[in-house]
Amino acid sequence: MRVANPDLWYKLFPFLSWRHRVTPRNLRTDLLAGLTGAVVVLPQGVAFATIAGMPPEYGLYAGMVPAIIAALFGSSWHLVSGPTTAASIVLFSSLSLYAEPGTANYVTLALTLTFMVGVIELVMGLARMGALVNFISHSVIVGFTAGAAILIATKQLKNFFGVPIPRGGHLHDVLLSFFQQIPQINWYVTAVALATLLSGIAIKRWLPKIPYLIVAMVVGSLAALLLQRLFGAEIGISTVGALPQSLPPLSSPDFTLETIRNLAPAALAVTLFALTEAVSIGRSLGARSGQRIDGNQEFIGQGLSNLAGSFFSGYVATGSFNRSGLNYQAGAKTPMAAVFAGSLLIIIVVLVAPLAAYLPNAAMAGILFLVAWGLIDFDEIRHVLKSDRMETAVMGVTFFGALFLELEFAIFAGVLLSLVLYLMRTSRPRIVTRTPDPRLAKHAFSSDPDLPQCPQLRFMRIDGSLFFGSINHVKDAFGNIVRDHPEQKHLAVVAQGINFADITGGETLVKEARRRRAAGGDMYMVHVKQGLWDSLEKCGCLDAVGSRNVFQSKTAAITAIFQKLDKSICATCDKRVFSECASVPRSDL
Repeated sequence: MRVANPDLWYKLFPFLSWRHRVTPRNLRTDLLAGLTGAVVVLPQGVAFATIAGMPPEYGLYAGMVPAIIAALFGSSWHLVSGPTTAASIVLFSSLSLYAEPGTANYVTLALTLTFMVGVIELVMGLARMGALVNFISHSVIVGFTAGAAILIATKQLKNFFGVPIPRGGHLHDVLLSFFQQIPQINWYVTAVALATLLSGIAIKRWLPKIPYLIVAMVVGSLAALLLQRLFGAEIGISTVGALPQSLPPLSSPDFTLETIRNLAPAALAVTLFALTEAVSIGRSLGARSGQRIDGNQEFIGQGLSNLAGSFFSGYVATGSFNRSGLNYQAGAKTPMAAVFAGSLLIIIVVLVAPLAAYLPNAAMAGILFLVAWGLIDFDEIRHVLKSDRMETAVMGVTFFGALFLELEFAIFAGVLLSLVLYLMRTSRPRIVTRTPDPRLAKHAFSSDPDLPQCPQLRFMRIDGSLFFGSINHVKDAFGNIVRDHPEQKHLAVVAQGINFADITGGETLVKEARRRRAAGGDMYMVHVKQGLWDSLEKCGCLDAVGSRNVFQSKTAAITAIFQKLDKSICATCDKRVFSECASVPRSDL
């Protein structure tokens, strides 16, 4: 009987690849880690749903089924998926244009967006496009999350201070409205928010092992109850309201063409950011645990999780920085920890959902202030500002775009700028002149510009591939040599830094070789890699350059090229750059 290919089963059911790690001992550890994650996601889920403009329970639903599916079909042992700040704030920014947040129509749009994101993620994973996230600069994430943090805090000013501020306004609109409302601040509401905020800060600083968000939530709720007992219920402290005490209900996205067309830009932006977030978290934790992350499989896992979430009342889910790090620190050994977290969350919600009736909106505002502050990576911002001006530009564009543009366009702007800067770098390969240095052992080659040059031969090293985008820079370098040093009719290109050449790059080398032969010199190539050799051979450029002009060492190149040099010039040359020069007597002595 023929046995099916086991590799096929691992691709269809990736959880089979780590089933040997599921031991009784590891299961106990994973269960404890999962319980910790399920408890932590309670305040986070409600907070993220508030950011997203969704009913609070949907933030919890997004941490149930999607977390389980992503764990089973992803590749990371420690990645925990669910609602995140970035996805929540992009969702709110995108959908509030088409529906009133919190309404049934708004929820349907959120589910549709989740379905679209899942489809895009799944298709990209099946198409083996996992490497695409490598082209999204980390500075995009740093700038976006910092901008999103400010927006989160700004949009919670009304709940923190108890003042009416219209929904949907841009940053300057919200701030202007708040400053106009300062005389109407409700100090009872502000006291609850401050109690939540300060208790969370204190717990995080002095008792870091205790879930500070849960403690802050409890403190804020107790503060609200105390104030209402002392001053009466009419002091204006509103609450979130009781959550549904049930399992995630089945749901259905809206598949009309108009809805899909309206949500397409947001779906693409959320997908780019969500995949970058998930894969970067997975790789970061994988580096610590010694695990290799499969980006394509992670795309598939994230796609399936969002597809499932759209039918189980979950909005866009992706990898969570906080919960994944906590999962690793709690000792999780396998993805079963994330499976337990999603499953236990269902049980916990059924038990504690009615208690949300005592959770003040002011306490939620205090919690979101904590979340917002934690999003700003000041160390990384300082690092980017000090290290690279281009990355600083990418971070700045994304940051200010998040503040003053629609969030999906801020992501697109940051990604586009990072790609443009990447292309600019690759389009200007480093080109240096190489010369034997008598100060070094065996007269090794150096790039010191003060070293004497052979009047007939120049060695030029190119560090970068020769393709249509970089070839103008290379042409300019060739032209500068002809203009400034026309007597150097022989050119040796050190090609150890060239990985390949497209047809445009190959033709440029051919034209330069022909030009130098017409002038009485020639062009040579040294240290040619296999990839460059194959690409030149494929486009027919290798024969035109001349296979006899290709050398695998500088010594062999110098020996062969020296035979072609004009010995009358060598006789009067006082540079004596190469050891072979000693074979020609000086005529001026």
